[in-house]
Amino acid sequence: MAATKTAEGGVDLNLGQRDAGLAVGMIAILMILFLPLPAFMIDLGLALSIALSIVILMVALWIRRPLEFSAFPTILLIATLLRLSLNVATTRLILSQGAEGPNAAGHVIAGFAQFVMGGNFVIGIIVFIILITVNFVVITKGATRIAEVGARFTLDSLPGKQMAVDADLAAGSIDEKEAIRRRRELEEESQFFGAMDGASKFVRGDAIAGLIITAVNIFGGIIIGVTQHDLAFDTAAKTFTLLSVGDGLVTQMPALIVALAAGLLVSKGGTQGSTEGIIVSQLGNYPRALMVTGGVMLLLALAPGLPWYVFAPIGGMLSFISMRIVRQRGESAQAASKAQSASEIPSAEEQSRQSIREQLKTTEIEICFGKQISTVLMRTTGDLPLRVAKMRRKFAKQYGFVVPDIKLVEDLSVPPKSYQIKVHGTVIATAELRLGDVLVVVGDGPKPEAPGDETREPAFGMKALWIPDIFTNALKRDGFVPVENTSVLLTHVAEVIRNSLAQLFSYRDLRALLERLDPEYRKLLEEICPAQISYSGLQSVLKLLLAERISIRNLHLILEAVAEIAPFSRKAEQISEHVRMRLASQICGDLSEGNYLKVVRLGNRWELAFHQALKRDAKGEVVEFDIEPRLIEQFGGDLSRMVQPLMDAGHQFVLVTAAETRPYVHTVTERLYGTLPVLSHLEISRGVQIQSLGSVS
Repeated sequence: MAATKTAEGGVDLNLGQRDAGLAVGMIAILMILFLPLPAFMIDLGLALSIALSIVILMVALWIRRPLEFSAFPTILLIATLLRLSLNVATTRLILSQGAEGPNAAGHVIAGFAQFVMGGNFVIGIIVFIILITVNFVVITKGATRIAEVGARFTLDSLPGKQMAVDADLAAGSIDEKEAIRRRRELEEESQFFGAMDGASKFVRGDAIAGLIITAVNIFGGIIIGVTQHDLAFDTAAKTFTLLSVGDGLVTQMPALIVALAAGLLVSKGGTQGSTEGIIVSQLGNYPRALMVTGGVMLLLALAPGLPWYVFAPIGGMLSFISMRIVRQRGESAQAASKAQSASEIPSAEEQSRQSIREQLKTTEIEICFGKQISTVLMRTTGDLPLRVAKMRRKFAKQYGFVVPDIKLVEDLSVPPKSYQIKVHGTVIATAELRLGDVLVVVGDGPKPEAPGDETREPAFGMKALWIPDIFTNALKRDGFVPVENTSVLLTHVAEVIRNSLAQLFSYRDLRALLERLDPEYRKLLEEICPAQISYSGLQSVLKLLLAERISIRNLHLILEAVAEIAPFSRKAEQISEHVRMRLASQICGDLSEGNYLKVVRLGNRWELAFHQALKRDAKGEVVEFDIEPRLIEQFGGDLSRMVQPLMDAGHQFVLVTAAETRPYVHTVTERLYGTLPVLSHLEISRGVQIQSLGSVS
């Protein structure tokens, strides 16, 4: 748009005026190529070219990032075109009016010829050639190479940077506006370095053009002066060489400045900040280098034959700067240390708040020792933490997730010879240890002849004896297994953890397991969560499995089973029953003993009783389990008469019932025998050898 409306309803012509001014300026530059100009206008143009080149150099020095001067390629093209058009105009004046004297092409060229060359065209030619060499061979060639490599690397890294922006957006680290800004910045960066690669060719071509134009002016002027103005050859050579070389110096100065600005811009790379700030800060980061350099300069000042008044001030200045930097760093470090110490000392109110917050935190698993056994187990023997860590690794391998850290603490509120096991801050079990004694589990079998006190084994509640450890060897000879205190404690803790697996499996554990899935199963997870089942619903399914001590180590099989049933059922109980059937081989393998799965069947009477207790809705789905308390008491009695002798005999067996009633049978039996596995007929995998131990009837 050429104009904008102001708040008062008028029209702002600034934008339109700028557009028109740029267009007029470009047309004027083009007209200079074809129309002859008087000398004073050429002087004005040359002064503007020098001023423009200095402005470009200052901006290149002070910008913080190369993208802040993204218009540089366009400005470089305009500046190059301006110099070349002035070259053509001065060439026209030199060749047409050069015979009139040194001021024929304007006072700027004459002034440079007199100031730089001192009237000696040989000196001018040498200086001009040196400037051309510095500009063309050193600055322009290096800047061109940097721009070329920068453009190539920027374009090669562009897809990766765009993917990083998309990943941050998907992860929620940035919002949509920030993502759009970053993408626009990447696009501008690629366009800028690509344009700089081409713009560097302008600088290179400008240097070549300046050399050619100067040579043409010298030889053409000599020919015109001799043939058309009847000048002597030496006079024509001196006159036109002075003018041509002066013109070349006037145009090469801004060309050199612009080439330097281009080199500074492309060499800035990924550094942030103005050029002088970067140089000072990075050189100042190494005061030792400044100190060594100052020492070397002072040594050179003492060398015979060298001017001490040149080297000594430089060495003294560098040494002073290095010592000042070291002193400032020490003061800054001391101030930062004081500030950090002040920030680390919270107020009394903050300390109180923090202590309250700490008290609100609960430890997931905690063992609290009385003072006496704490002295023996935690201080005297150092293997308790190692054995606890080993037990956690065993649980992780067996059940498929890492149980929380087990905190060992001394609690004065606990009796001296006792310990408490807490889960989420709640006391789950309490037991007593007899220091200096060993525990011998006897059950209903024979008792050892050694004297001892009767007790109950804390983990399973079996009959046992505390016997002094001096009888350990005698007990082993008699075939008994004495258990020392640490093993008694860890066995009890392990059993409590097994009974609390569902409570200990947190949402954090679920996310950790899902993150370790293979890419194929992550895609499966994305298909079912959260479209068909939520993550919390998946956690509920895994908790139901762990509540019955079923390992979730084969998580990929569990996800496949969930994917099969989730589209048809959203209830965690029904999903877990389907998963159990898919894990039949694992379940039977974990519960088998000696290649046999020992089973106790539920009798027909109780199968029928549990089946009749299921209340259904109009669709035939089970909505309630309603059984008479009298039947539960009778079932408990029948179950005890069948199960208790088998447990006392040390058998590992399962209770088998119908698939539909299995969850409800387990609900009743876990109150009586929490460790008794209850399987359905559908969970007996193929190929398993079954040994029947009887039935509950």
